[in-house]
Amino acid sequence: MKNALFGGVNAAVLTAMKPDLSPDLDRMAAHCRWLLANGCNGLGIMGTTGEANSFGLTERKQILEGLVARGIPAHVMMPGTGCANLSDTVELTQHARAHGCKGVLVLPPFYYKAPSDDGLFAYFSEVITRVGGGIAIYLYHFPQQSAVPFGLDLIGRLLKAFPGVVKGVKDSSGVYENMKAMVDAFGPQGFEVYSGSDEYLQRILADGGAGCITAASNTNSHWGGIVYAKRSGAEADAAQAMLTATRKAATSVALIPGLREIIARSTGDMGWRTIRPPHLALDQAEADKAWANFQAAGALPLPGMAVAKAAE
Repeated sequence: MKNALFGGVNAAVLTAMKPDLSPDLDRMAAHCRWLLANGCNGLGIMGTTGEANSFGLTERKQILEGLVARGIPAHVMMPGTGCANLSDTVELTQHARAHGCKGVLVLPPFYYKAPSDDGLFAYFSEVITRVGGGIAIYLYHFPQQSAVPFGLDLIGRLLKAFPGVVKGVKDSSGVYENMKAMVDAFGPQGFEVYSGSDEYLQRILADGGAGCITAASNTNSHWGGIVYAKRSGAEADAAQAMLTATRKAATSVALIPGLREIIARSTGDMGWRTIRPPHLALDQAEADKAWANFQAAGALPLPGMAVAKAAE
């Protein structure tokens, strides 16, 4: 897809934390700079991997403000702004717009299960109307986590009612047929479909999708950048194989603490292991397993990161 606002590889960025569990913006900004220098076109901050729903409204604003203040360009960031309530979703979306972001990723209201399409349409209509324009809305389809999916009929209604505002979707269902159905149905209207699964990047680009927004891009963005640039051919195929292998390695343990462990060992900065409950850092056996699986995939050392000898 041409002219996608966030076309390419977007990392679902981990949120660095201090020992008291407050955001560590210096550490997080350094990681964002590494991502942008190693294959990422954009940064999905405050999403699932960033533990957005473990942070309060003020903290979520401070994270965006702190990254901008540290030189991370607002236009490459797609903050997650979807909350379980209307007011906070609107406030975070307006805040992102005020700080120069082009788009936001919005979960459906996820506390009440099995809402009707009419109810979801009414909710997003309220969000979009109250926000008042000036920022693109990306739908976050992650039924395993939110238990509130976006069906094709609902997406079609939103596109018809809010053309140019509802710009795309991140599909983290892991079901490629669903991603392809969205591309086929709405891609001709400029609707941007992003895979939430690294293993589908090359395939969705070939089928007219916009790229990916993925957790494992925190570690494998170098190869994602090659796939996005080359699309096909031996080099792209090899890079896609690495994306698939590293995704498998990342999901061989609990995903969020597992990625933190890989970054911690790769940088020598064990502060990356700090995580907010209810998530917990990996125990030693699981940490070693994650590291061994990344080694077996051939991904280590990560490009541009010094591997700490003490962690080997």
